[in-house]
Amino acid sequence: MSDGAPTRRLRVLHLEDSDLDHELAMAHLQRAGLAVESRRIESRSEFETELQGDWDLILSDYNLPGFSGLQALDMLRESDRVWPFILVSGEIGEDTAVEAMRNGASDYLLKNNLSRLAPAMENAIEAAEARRARAAADEELQASRQRLAELAQHLQTSVELERSAIAREIHDDVGGSLTALNFDLAWIVRHAGSEPVRARATAALETVTHAIEASQRIMHNLRPAILEQGLVAALQWMASRYEKRTGIECVLHTSRDSLPLPTGVPLVAYRTAQEALTNVSKHAQATRVRLDLLLTPDMLSLEISDNGRGLSNRDLAKARSFGIRGLHERAVTVGGWVDLSSSSKGTTLILSIPMTAAETEADTPADAHGEAELSHDPSAWGDL
Repeated sequence: MSDGAPTRRLRVLHLEDSDLDHELAMAHLQRAGLAVESRRIESRSEFETELQGDWDLILSDYNLPGFSGLQALDMLRESDRVWPFILVSGEIGEDTAVEAMRNGASDYLLKNNLSRLAPAMENAIEAAEARRARAAADEELQASRQRLAELAQHLQTSVELERSAIAREIHDDVGGSLTALNFDLAWIVRHAGSEPVRARATAALETVTHAIEASQRIMHNLRPAILEQGLVAALQWMASRYEKRTGIECVLHTSRDSLPLPTGVPLVAYRTAQEALTNVSKHAQATRVRLDLLLTPDMLSLEISDNGRGLSNRDLAKARSFGIRGLHERAVTVGGWVDLSSSSKGTTLILSIPMTAAETEADTPADAHGEAELSHDPSAWGDL
């Protein structure tokens, strides 16, 4: 700031009970080429008033009538102002100077060495401006993260709504048509007059049956209707179907059969388990998977662990490893988080969701029909 003409006038608040010392300090600043607009005060009440103003820097004597520079520094900190504060005194001990710097003072000077005043002010103002810039950048970054989280939540909600809509269309349109076709082919098989026609109709009936089963599976993946029976029932059903489909042993342990859960939490937990089990079957080369569901009034914790080959740092750092990132983003939508640890003995993924005071929906226990009911695909059309 001392090179060439200053671009602006510095507004300096000076706590000083000596008018002569004030004039001497301002003279040093003027000789250094700084344009300064100053105001001298010397009491606590005046300082409290001026804290509501707009200053570039505060100079303060250490000893003031009924007041001190350290007290002024404490008041500045409590006001949340980020103005630089330089302590100037005729005699200041090392301990006092260290205490002032620890409490946020930008610098300290002796009155018999005011040649350092202008450079100290320039450095202090530049440092304060840098702090303000960092604070503004941090605030903008936080706002950007908040917007990103809101967007992720909106996308997750939109995806689930779209999945539900597609599942309903499959159920109403495709399901109805396939079921009707199934009935017609069964009638043809029963009433066919020749063996070739009967054999052709039987083959077509098998094809339609496979199409119905595939449609049911697709519909369930799109919209897990089993969640209507509760999260525990849904995970039990998932573990049972997973073991039958992949041959990988899959067991579920839970602390509670049911618990009222905040809206959205059951679906997040279900999708997390679904994604984790899919990853195990694709990559882990595991023979056993364990799901541990801990439900308390304060926390839901879902742990999925396997005995597979584990994940390397290279696996986790893949540019397109969106599965794990998606789990993190999905957890954030309900205020939760995901922890992942892996070694050569296997991988463990833990979903943690605090139970807030949000509106809850009853996590209804599974139907009283028990294990037999859980083996049934809840997405089936039934007697259409």
